[in-house]
Order: sequence, then structure tokens, then C-alpha cells
Amino acid sequence: MVPVSALADREWSLLRAACAANNRPDHLQKVRGLLSEALQWDVLFDLAERHGVLPLLYQRLSTVADVVPSSEMAALQRAYHTNLHKSLFLSRELIRIVDSLESSGIRVLPYKGLALAESVYGDIAMRQAGDIDLLIRPQDLPRIREAVRDLGYVTHSHFSQAQERAFLKSGYELAFDGPGGPNLLEVQWAIQPRFYAVDFDQQGLFDRAVEVSVAGKEMSTPTLEDLFIVLSLHAAKHVWGRLIWLCDLARLMNVRELNYEWIGSQCVDLGIARILRVTVLLTRELLGVSTAPEFERSLPRDPAAKALAKQIQLHMARGAPYNPESLAYFRLMLSLRERVADRIRFVSRLALTPGPGEWSRIRLPEPLFPLYRVVRLSRLAARLVKA
Repeated sequence: MVPVSALADREWSLLRAACAANNRPDHLQKVRGLLSEALQWDVLFDLAERHGVLPLLYQRLSTVADVVPSSEMAALQRAYHTNLHKSLFLSRELIRIVDSLESSGIRVLPYKGLALAESVYGDIAMRQAGDIDLLIRPQDLPRIREAVRDLGYVTHSHFSQAQERAFLKSGYELAFDGPGGPNLLEVQWAIQPRFYAVDFDQQGLFDRAVEVSVAGKEMSTPTLEDLFIVLSLHAAKHVWGRLIWLCDLARLMNVRELNYEWIGSQCVDLGIARILRVTVLLTRELLGVSTAPEFERSLPRDPAAKALAKQIQLHMARGAPYNPESLAYFRLMLSLRERVADRIRFVSRLALTPGPGEWSRIRLPEPLFPLYRVVRLSRLAARLVKA
């Protein structure tokens, strides 16, 4: 892997231009212009891999293959076919899992990954394959664990019954190792951990879900409006650190029938309008996406969003991800919330919500679980001293 310090402006610029959500002549001309310069192809490929956009890079460079060295084009084509084979494997596994759960009367919502590739890109091969993501209802987790175990999926997190009840309230996902490798399946009963203080209505996602065809099988998935909010929150949690997350949102923004008024009202109610503003600004600056006027009108004006988007864009260009355990990360998460009450909830929940880290330190009987808050506070205090 090429060191992050080797990142060059022209490789980053080429990747952005190649990932633009449309085939405007000026984007294609920019791609051709950048290809005429001396490129560090290993840096470009490493960037594309880490940002999850190798298939998009292949697709765009295929349109200008006459100015791409044949050896580099062949390497990209091999990467594309490798991704296609993994996508087909994951499609088979997704169908096996959904069929098994449906036969047990358990409804789940595939999203991100294959479902997103099918519904937004129109081709499972055009999104870099990762894992299988399912939105679930928390009460279904024990039955889901049993059902997928029969398919070869096992979790490496082992909680007591009391810990699992607490985890369903404070956490948001559980990963399973599968036939194709570790962490192949992730089930999520919330959009983010509780301490992020975004109390999204998970049941509403199920009530509003629509049917899409994934690898030839009809499955339920969130509406495009819900998906836009969910993906924005996911990107924000990871500080928009991978270009693919913005590519997903850029393509959603090109769907003109989106109900922007509904999206805006939901985000205002949840206190995440600033997160949506930053997302829109990043897609505009990095991928050249034009914002629909009705989208602009649906969100309140927020001068702070512009400065935050510039700060995040600089971090992406430098290849300097945030450490999610650092004070800088938590300060940024606070600055992304426009309401003081949400910031207070974020800090209080962060300080007082114990989880697996605390449970592994000391084993307490269920009646003494409230004492885990003391363990949590002591761990955070130790971290602050080290910082």
C-alpha cells in the first residue's frame, strides 16, 4: 500500500473527476487533461481502493481508454472483475439470508451495499463490494442470530442476557463472520449508537419501506428519502472519510423526484440539518453536484456548515482520517449539531452510557449494572489524562 504521505493533488483531482455523478463534457475533459500529466498510478489505485471507488474509476477511464496506458487499464479491469465476482457471491449470500429469515417470519431491510448498488447505480458491479448490511428490529436479534447460525454466520461478540439487553439500548449493530470471511454480515437495529443523540425512528423505516429487486429477488429497502438521511448520518459518523459515501449521496441527489421538503423537515426535527448542509456542500465541492433549489429551501441557512465542510474537505485531500477515539473527533461531532440541547445529550450519553469496553473490564451482576457508569467515567477520565 502506498503511504498516505505520497498522496498527490493530481491523483486526488483525477479520482474526484472520475467519480462525478454525470458525464458532463467538462468533467470528461478534465479527466482527459489530468491523464495527459505524469501520474503515480500506484497512488491513484491505492486511493481508489481506500475510497471504495475502483469500479467507478474503471467505468470512467473506460470512456477515455485511448489515453490510459494499456497496462494500467488492464489492472483496473482485473480489479473490476474481482469486485464483480465478490458482488455475485454476496448477492447469493444475501438471498440465502433473506430467504431464511423470511421463512422464520422475520422482516429485514437490506440497505447500503448490494441494495444501494441496485437501486441507485442500477448495477451491483458499479459499487465496490464490502459486506451485507441489514436493518432489523431490536426484538428480532435473538431469532436472527439463531437463523443465520444455521447458514454459517457466527458473531464474535458474546454477551450475557443482561448485557445484550443493555447493548440493544446503547449500541446499534452486531457483526457476524461468514463463509466468505470476517464481518461479512452486519445487522443494525439503530442508525447510530445512542450517544450520538440522533433518535431516528427505526420502525418508521420499516413502515415506509419499498420493494426493489436485488439480484433478481424482491426485497424491502428504505425509501430513497430515508436512505438519503441514513447515508448522510453514516457518512457524518465517519467524517465523510471515503469518497464512495459522497458518490452514493450524489447519485441520490440526481433523482429529481426526491421529496426534498420531507427530507428537510425530518432533518430539522432530528436536529441534523447542519449534517445535511455539510453533506450537500461536500458533494458540490468534490463531485460537482448541482443542488436542487427545493433542497436548498428545505434546510435552514447555516453559515457554520460552510466552514465545517472546508475543514473536512482538507482532511480528505490530505488523507488524514480522524481518530474516532480522539478529543478532536468528539469536538467535531459536537460542532456538527446545531442545537445546544443535542450537544448536551451527546456529552451526557457519551459519559454515562457503558458498553462492551466497560463490561470486559469487570463483571457485575445485573442488579449492579448502574455501577458500570462509574467504570465508564473512569475510563473516559483516563483517556483525557493521556490526551
